[in-house]
Amino acid sequence: MSGRAHVKRSKPTSPPPLSSNAFQNRTQTLISAMGRKSSLLKQTLATILIILVVYALLNTFLSPANSFSSGSSRLENTLPLSYVNSASINEFSRDNMQSFPGNSAPRLKVYLYDLPRRFTHGVIEHHSMARGGRPVNDVTLLKYPGHQHMAEWYLFSDLIRPEPERVGSPVVRVLDPDEADLFYVPYFSSLSLIVNPARAAQDRARALYSDEENQDALVEWLEEQEYWKSNYGRDHVIIAQDPNALYRVIDRIKNSILLVSDFGRLKMDQASLVKDVILPYSHRISTYNGDLGVNKRKTTLFFMGARYRKEGGKIRDLLFQLLENEEDVVVRHGTQSRENRRAATHGMHTSKFCLNPAGDTPSACRLFDSIVSLCVPVIISDSIELPFEDVIDYRKIAIFVDTASALKPGFLISTLRSITTERILEYQRELKEVKHYFEYGQPNGTVNEIWRQVSQKLPLIKLMVNRDKRLVRRGLTEPDCSCVCSNQSGTDTTL
Repeated sequence: MSGRAHVKRSKPTSPPPLSSNAFQNRTQTLISAMGRKSSLLKQTLATILIILVVYALLNTFLSPANSFSSGSSRLENTLPLSYVNSASINEFSRDNMQSFPGNSAPRLKVYLYDLPRRFTHGVIEHHSMARGGRPVNDVTLLKYPGHQHMAEWYLFSDLIRPEPERVGSPVVRVLDPDEADLFYVPYFSSLSLIVNPARAAQDRARALYSDEENQDALVEWLEEQEYWKSNYGRDHVIIAQDPNALYRVIDRIKNSILLVSDFGRLKMDQASLVKDVILPYSHRISTYNGDLGVNKRKTTLFFMGARYRKEGGKIRDLLFQLLENEEDVVVRHGTQSRENRRAATHGMHTSKFCLNPAGDTPSACRLFDSIVSLCVPVIISDSIELPFEDVIDYRKIAIFVDTASALKPGFLISTLRSITTERILEYQRELKEVKHYFEYGQPNGTVNEIWRQVSQKLPLIKLMVNRDKRLVRRGLTEPDCSCVCSNQSGTDTTL
């Protein structure tokens, strides 16, 4: 053996076996400890989850993008106007205001053509001079005259306003044509038609202004523009609200989006509901702002307008013959004048129903006078097209009667007299809900809705532009009408 002392290591000993009771006690202790740890873990996880939810909510509602949109009006009210209209705000408008409020969809980018003066303010100047006015140094100060086809003025005025003032607009004006989705042509085509007073127009020697020459000159100017030629005018928006507006050149501009009152004077290959937009007339009487009810509306049916019209408007004389001797019915012949507008305002504001027969074309201003008067429209026009039908159900605000039924003796007035007060009040409530769509002067009224309708045409325009680029252009022996066309089937009575 060596000299080192030998140390004997003992083996690790196992704990003595536990008794049955001791084992149960220890097991319960372990389970209890594990339960406390599990409860603590659940509490910790719940706390973390709550913190994450609170953080997400704070990040959503207090982020700079949202806080600016909600506080922009306060910013504009506190800063000087010169600062609000500065380049920094304009830059913000271009870069960050490209969506509808509350919507992620991009706003339509519209380029406003800077037309030669003769097509815009020059038309106003000629209208003024034809009525005794004198030439002025700054024609932009001339007031656009009131008439029933004023959409051209409201749309033009909207686009030249500072962008911060165009709250809620579905379109944004761009100054670079390369950025534009669509191009707006601000020709005052409806005013151009009535520049010459009726008597002067009959005497060619005295007529100093030619609407036809202006139509030709406009299209010649357009056809020289790079952006017109690039897509054959398909991405251009042209207003021709009066049914006779631009009649001389309509075939040369029919590819464009046309803003019209109806399709009464347009052929199937010139206009359609798919490509074009139906506009409401500018109402010529005062809006009714009183309470709903029938107590102050003593007249059952009211009409005031020209008795003798052409084409579909011939029904007016027949209706006069049927209705002029009926009690609680007022039908009067009258033309546009300040005195007649006052009489029509009083008549519509004190009547339950307002008669709306066709004019020379299917539509007439009277319908929109009725709507803002809360006088339930009675529409007798088998081929009428109506504005904004994707958002307005006209059956809820108007009564439609087909021509054949309306001309049956006693049918129309007996039908109207049978309608209950409760039903009339329902019509009035619906009219009140939608009348802002027919108020051109309201900040979020007709103008914004027209632009919204125009913006919906963009996918079709892009389709047609791209399609044109791959097709060989060839002459057609028949009209090209590959779309839903105007109403050709008539209308049904809704009662």
